[in-house]
Amino acid sequence: MHEGARTRQRDAAYDRDWTKGNVFHNLLSLSWPIVVGNSLNLLGPVVDMIWVAKLGAAAIAGVGVAGMAVMVVTSARMGLSMGSRAIIARLIGAGDSKGANHIIQQYFVISTIYSIVMALIGILLSRQIMSLFGLEADVIAEGTAYMRIQFIGTVTMSMRILTETIMQASGDTVAPMRITVFYRILHAATAPFLIFGLLFFPRLGVTGAAWTNVISQGLGATIGLWILFSGRTRLQLTMKDFNFDWPVIWRILKIGFPAAIMNTERFFGDIALMWFMSPFGTLAVAGHTLIQRIEAVFRMPSMGLGNAAGVLVGQNLGAHQPERASKSGWMAVGLAQGLAFVICIAILVWAEGIIRVFNSEPDVVALASNFLRIGAAGYLFMGLYFVMQNAIAGAGDTIPPMLISLLNFWIVQIPFAFFLSRSTGLAVYGVRWAIVIGWVVGAAAYAIYFWKGRWRHKVV
Repeated sequence: MHEGARTRQRDAAYDRDWTKGNVFHNLLSLSWPIVVGNSLNLLGPVVDMIWVAKLGAAAIAGVGVAGMAVMVVTSARMGLSMGSRAIIARLIGAGDSKGANHIIQQYFVISTIYSIVMALIGILLSRQIMSLFGLEADVIAEGTAYMRIQFIGTVTMSMRILTETIMQASGDTVAPMRITVFYRILHAATAPFLIFGLLFFPRLGVTGAAWTNVISQGLGATIGLWILFSGRTRLQLTMKDFNFDWPVIWRILKIGFPAAIMNTERFFGDIALMWFMSPFGTLAVAGHTLIQRIEAVFRMPSMGLGNAAGVLVGQNLGAHQPERASKSGWMAVGLAQGLAFVICIAILVWAEGIIRVFNSEPDVVALASNFLRIGAAGYLFMGLYFVMQNAIAGAGDTIPPMLISLLNFWIVQIPFAFFLSRSTGLAVYGVRWAIVIGWVVGAAAYAIYFWKGRWRHKVV
């Protein structure tokens, strides 16, 4: 094919201008692939646990505890990506592909340094981290083996997040979704072979689960890099004229670091809430754990719309269209709130059936379904909470979301969990109502900040 024809074909396929056209259609087009990709990524820990559960209690406990540490690392890495995401979106909106490429070159530096640090932690401190939880020796041994490989393999996770961030920020959410479908199917299909030693594969136990994750994400990252450097997405990368630009690296970190704190403190807040649940017994802990897993699924539509809104906010600010950026955020809220309302109705009608998908024990179903119905009062504000959070962060204004999230957990949810569970007749239900209060307060804070519009003037 003639070079000019190839170029025109590429332009038609990848170079859609998201700062023009119907905002509603743009939101839907950008968000549905993100929802699909994020939902599939939730399956990673689930797939590991399904197969690891067949290795015994020590393996289950070890992978479960180690998995929490891995989630902290992943959450922090996702937060760091927000800096480059916000700047790339601005530059794409301004039509500055060369500037975006320079930002990405520095993003590679950050990703490489992060991977090296995490690998060193994995090599040197995995056993010490596992020992902090006061576990038995066999659990520590299994968890250490799993954690060490996952931390060393942070490079594949980090590069996968890098390629996903770049493509989404540039306005291509379909390619990352396709990559996610590929590597998650590969992960699910190959895990039992390495864990149990099927066919000619060695029996690796919990390390097999870790290696499957690392290898599959590595292949996903490789495909993503090939797509980016070959120009089969909206933004074609090149390392030409690469040089270390420490001021730009600092710009990226100034935006990304507060987002990383926001993501990781959510994990520690969840641990604190679990601490309030523990005195009420195993049944309460089991029900609360189930609800946390279910909530992660319910959040996916709001998170997808929020990520899409963040891209549109960033690109429209780069194109000097703040009103269109604001419209994108509020429209995404309307869509997310509509979906949240449908989810809440489904919960009120089918709470027991939803719980039975995960556990059929009568006592667990009874308590967890009550938890779920209480949660519905907070889920009504879920769309507002996550869309506004991501839209503000998409503008590169990450300190307010960090502060709102920190204050929401430690000034609202934790004190209310203590008071309602111990000083009222609500008992165990007091913890769940404290979480609802947190949803409402957080959503209100995000809405007020977005409405005031200070994020419009954020310089990235």
